[in-house]
Amino acid sequence: MTWLDKFKETFSIKKDKKQYLEGLKKSRDYLNSQLDDLFKPDKVMDDNWMDDILFALVSSDVSVETASKIIDLFKSELRKYNVSAADEAKNVLIQTLIDFYGDTPIDVMMALDNPTVILIVGVNGVGKTTSIAKLAFKYKSEGLNVGLVAADTFRAGAIDQLRLWSEKVNVKFYHGNYQEDPSSVLVSALRKSKEDQIDILLCDTAGRLTNKTNLMNELSKMFRVMDREISGAPHAIWLVLDATIGQNGINQAKQFIEATEVGGIILTKLDGSSKGGVVLSIKDQLGIKVLFVGLGEKEDDLKSFNPESYFLSLFGDSYD
Repeated sequence: MTWLDKFKETFSIKKDKKQYLEGLKKSRDYLNSQLDDLFKPDKVMDDNWMDDILFALVSSDVSVETASKIIDLFKSELRKYNVSAADEAKNVLIQTLIDFYGDTPIDVMMALDNPTVILIVGVNGVGKTTSIAKLAFKYKSEGLNVGLVAADTFRAGAIDQLRLWSEKVNVKFYHGNYQEDPSSVLVSALRKSKEDQIDILLCDTAGRLTNKTNLMNELSKMFRVMDREISGAPHAIWLVLDATIGQNGINQAKQFIEATEVGGIILTKLDGSSKGGVVLSIKDQLGIKVLFVGLGEKEDDLKSFNPESYFLSLFGDSYD
């Protein structure tokens, strides 16, 4: 039994299997429509065959540069395992994608004496506030004392939206007033969170376009005041990207990375996208890994990203 066979066996009983399969259905259906014919026993594994696989990857929102690297690794793996039949090559491709992505990332190292502070950033409409609520649900389910901070004082209704989520998942909520200085809101929240013995503090921020210099500069001010209140805060900065916009999300991310130290990606709305290959481009082009994937609309549908579970779910027939 190969390593991949062993993992398939393990994944078949993992509690996240159903959510991964359901959340990636559109991407799986699209990718398999491109690939199924290529892995039939009578297919000749020549250069045209390789080009067709590369095209399938690119059409699933893997960049051409990244897809070319994957194909080179795929060729090497085929030689390594002495695979010459197309119907045996699909598992090799899956393992190639898993190996290319690398190890499962750790989301955050918890601070020892103070709340672990995580700042969530991104443009408007990507699902920042909803993702924060789902993170709160996840961490609370793990036994942590969680707090939410409404530091988006720019968008009307943002404070109330996060307040409703905090009530729904039953966690502490810290806020200021509409159009109040968000840095002031953060300072107050950090002080209160220490008194409340919060373990992890999730901070919402205003959706900001990367070409709006004043809003990007506002982030720098936030970092300064947070570090003065709790040394090292924020301990993590996570960027939320919308999977449905594909390569445009890569361009957004590059601009945020230039402005701040983004440590990980939350990739939302994968259940509404047919282009699940974007995770490979994010890792390869940005050098930052996806930490969480949004696979649905329920509180527990934001899942820690697991490369094996993810890529097996893109080829669902491989372990059913």
